[in-house]
Formats: sequence, C-alpha cells, structure tokens
Amino acid sequence: MKKFDELTEREVLALAISLEEEDERVYSDFAEGLRPDYPASAAMFDGMRLEESAHRRRLIELFRTKFGEHIPLIRRQDVRGFVERPALWLSRPLRIEAVRKEASTMEVETRRFYERAAARTQDAGIRQLLDDLINEEREHEERAQELDKEKLPANVKEDEERAQRRLFVLQIVQPGLAGLMDGSVSTLAPVFAAAFATHNSWDAFLVGLAASAGAGISMGFAEALSDDGSLTGRGHPWVRGVVCGAMTALGGIGHTLPFLLKDFRIALWAAGAVVMAELATITWIRRRYMDTPWISAALQVGLGGVLVFITGVLIGSS
Repeated sequence: MKKFDELTEREVLALAISLEEEDERVYSDFAEGLRPDYPASAAMFDGMRLEESAHRRRLIELFRTKFGEHIPLIRRQDVRGFVERPALWLSRPLRIEAVRKEASTMEVETRRFYERAAARTQDAGIRQLLDDLINEEREHEERAQELDKEKLPANVKEDEERAQRRLFVLQIVQPGLAGLMDGSVSTLAPVFAAAFATHNSWDAFLVGLAASAGAGISMGFAEALSDDGSLTGRGHPWVRGVVCGAMTALGGIGHTLPFLLKDFRIALWAAGAVVMAELATITWIRRRYMDTPWISAALQVGLGGVLVFITGVLIGSS
C-alpha cells in the first residue's frame, strides 16, 4: 500500500476516477437491491448514481487532457487511510436505514479525499476541478434531501416504513417467535418430568440442556429447509434457520438454568418463575408484532404452557 503523500498528481486523478466509479456502482447495486421492496428509495439512489457518473466523466476528461489516454489502475485498497467498506450491497434483503447511513459515509470519505488532494496539487486545472468536486460532494447530502423530497413524499415514506416492518416480521420475528414458543413450551415436559422423577437439580439440568440443544438444532433445520424465501419474501433460509434455532434453544435454556441451584425446591420455584416470564414475553411479542389481542394471546400461550407443564409433572410423579 502507498501513502497518500507519495501519490503523484497523475495517480491522484486516477484514484479519484476509481473512487467515483466504485461509488457509482455501489449506488447502482443499492438501487437494484431496494427496487423490489422500496421503489421510491431505489429511484433516489438512481439519481445519486447519475451524479457520480457525471463526476467520473469530468475527471476522465481532465486526465486525458493532462496525462493522455492510459489511466493507471490504482484503487482505494492500494492507498493507506481509506476505511474498509463492508459489502453491504451484496446483502439481501437490503436494510434501508443501513443503506442510507453507508451512502452518507461514502460521501464524507470522498469529500475528505478531494480536500487532501486539492491541498497538495500544484496544477491549477486539477485544483479547480477538485475544488468544484469538493463543493459538489458537500452539497450532495442536500441534493439527496431534494431527491428525498421529490422521490419520497410523506405517503411513500409511510408505505416504505410499513413494508420494512412487514419484512422484519416475516424474516426475523416470525421464525424467532416460532422458535421461542417451541423452546419455551415443548421443553417444559421433559425438564419438569425429570425434576419430579429424580428430585435432583443436576439431573433436571442435564435433561433440560439436552432437550434445548436438540430442539434448537431440529427447529433450525426445519425452518431453513421450509422454503427459500424467493416467493414468500421471508428472506434467506439459513438466516431464518439460525434465528429460529437460537430462539428455540434460548427458550428451553431459560427455565433449565435455575436447576443449577443445588437446593431442589428453590430451583423448582425459580424455574417456575422463569416459565411465567417466558410466557409473558411470548404474549407481548404476539401482541406487539402479530397484532394478536392481549387476552387471546395470553390464553393461547398460557393454555399450551399449562397443559405441557401438567403433562411433565404427571409423568415425572408417576
């Protein structure tokens, strides 16, 4: 990697061209990734892509005038001081707020590059163009706001926010809730059956740990293999599988950990309290994200939990 101060004016211009080309392609990928779910925001990034394309053409024209036809290959990763960019544009689905934040960071980084380049160049023509680009990059955020107003009126923003919420529910909340419910409810029977059968905290803990891990693996694979998300909009299957599996294991581990206490009675009461907290959490999530009425959500979750708990107690006590 070269230090920035070691670059010649020819290399500085070549690097500027490379930066503008990269930014243009990133904005194009942002627009393409957002288009299915956020068409208005995609149009906004299309506008920003066109601006970067215009900057690149002006830089190429100046380079051709000053240094000829051959533009040396020098990229941001070849020069010290540039921040490594996460390949956000490769992710699907794109998170719109993360995209807008990354675009803002890109503009700030490019403007600072132009400021440093302009401060050390001795060529009047290059200095003039760089100063112009500094001002344009500084105004780019304002231009983005204008595009925002033009392409994203209030009703469109509301539609996109609703779409974002639906995607979050489909891709994260639903698989996570399914896992949490399965882990919290299905593991009650083996854990409390072992507890009442042995009256030994450690035995109950081992059973609960095994049941939680097994349920997490099973639910994770089941969710990941259920569909690929291409038609349902539920996102990448392995992301859903990880979310579902992790929440399943977490739901079972919650009321298993109290059995690490040596006193069996205290462990039993603590586990019961954790179960109540888990069921209350599931009820809140169903009310918050699934729009299920409080009473209906509480009855559905509570009834299932009570039935499984009683089953475990009866089997363990027999």
